[in-house]
Amino acid sequence: PGIYVCARCGHELFSSHAKYEHSSPWPAFTETVHEDSVSKRKERPGALKVSCGKCGNGLGHEFLNDGPKRGQSRF
Repeated sequence: PGIYVCARCGHELFSSHAKYEHSSPWPAFTETVHEDSVSKRKERPGALKVSCGKCGNGLGHEFLNDGPKRGQSRF
């Protein structure tokens, strides 16, 4: 339980309250802690490249419409 932060700068990214089980080996979240927690840019259809909103450290992807509920995204 708690807040997941950027390994590089400590910026708050995700809460354990938004974490859920997914088939991927990485933690999966439905939302960020703050609106400015991450920055996003389109990488390919259905996926955005996600970086720390403070320092730009690469965090992976946001997969659109791939969350636990219809219409939710998965980070």
